Amino acid sequence: QVQLVESGGGLVQPGGSLRLSCVASGFTLPYAYIGWFRQAPGKEREGISCIRRSNGRSYYEDSVKGRFTISRDIPKNTVYLQMNSLKAEDTGVYYCAARGREQATLVAGDYDSWGQGTQVTVSS
Repeated sequence: QVQLVESGGGLVQPGGSLRLSCVASGFTLPYAYIGWFRQAPGKEREGISCIRRSNGRSYYEDSVKGRFTISRDIPKNTVYLQMNSLKAEDTGVYYCAARGREQATLVAGDYDSWGQGTQVTVSS
C-alpha cells in the first residue's frame, strides 16, 4: 500500500525557515516525481515544486523560486522541502504527492498518491 507521510510543519515568524519531509513507502514500482503542494484557507491546492526521482531535476512555481529548495534522499525514500524567507502568504497545509509518469507537472490532478498534509503557519 502506497503511503506518503509529511512532517516538519509548524508556526514560524515571517522571514524564518522550515524544512518539510515526505517519506514514501509501499511503491511496487518507483515513482517518477514527488511534488509539494499547498492549500491556503479558502483557496485551491496549488503546486509549488516537484523533483524527478531518477536525476534530481527540480521545478518550482514562480512565487517560491529562490526561497524554497526541494531535494531527495533515495536510500531514505524521503523528499525534503527547505523553505526559507517565509512569508505570511506561504501559510497553508502542505501536501506531498507521487506521480508515476515521466513528465514534470505541478498540476494536482496529475498526481496519483497523496499524503495527509502538514500545517505551516507564518505569523508574527
